[in-house]
Amino acid sequence: MSTRLVILGFLRGQPLYGYEIKRMIEQIMGDWTNIAFGSIYFALKKLAEEGFVEKIGTEQEGSRPSRTVYRITDAGREEFLRLLHKMWDGVEPQYFTFDIAFTFMEALPIEEVKGYLRKRAEHLEHVIQFLEGHQAEELADEHVPRRLAASVFGHHRVHLQAELGWTRELLQNVEQGIYDDELDWMRGLFEWKEQEDAH
Repeated sequence: MSTRLVILGFLRGQPLYGYEIKRMIEQIMGDWTNIAFGSIYFALKKLAEEGFVEKIGTEQEGSRPSRTVYRITDAGREEFLRLLHKMWDGVEPQYFTFDIAFTFMEALPIEEVKGYLRKRAEHLEHVIQFLEGHQAEELADEHVPRRLAASVFGHHRVHLQAELGWTRELLQNVEQGIYDDELDWMRGLFEWKEQEDAH
């Protein structure tokens, strides 16, 4: 949904081709989105099939591949607003792939787990430092809407700081052996299953 919303949102301003949309995404929201280049073209094709955007021409510079220019339709403007209202009105569930690794922590030596957690905490510290430095650079640009950008950067910083705090607490719990009994229970559970499968 977010890729469609972003494309329709940018096309409201002027007709664009795929690479221009990609560049705008990188310049304006590259710090907080991970929209792949290929997904832009897939979404444009789908949006065109559904009548939300339309092709208005093809451009070509020298020997470069031709590029198709798209513009938003009236139906596309309505779809943009529908998606925007839906996103504002909802709270998206958060899933963390790290929690899957944490679930199977018993399969690794505990010292290795501690090493991973220390490394994770260090990485989060570096990401937060980079984010703060990058925020300063972005807000120094006179073309950046400073208050809006600061709010978005702040949103990401709060999440990263919470993740860092949780990781540090998790490391402390592991170092204190808080999970040892449960890890032993889980090891026994999986060892029993392996023995059953062997018979």
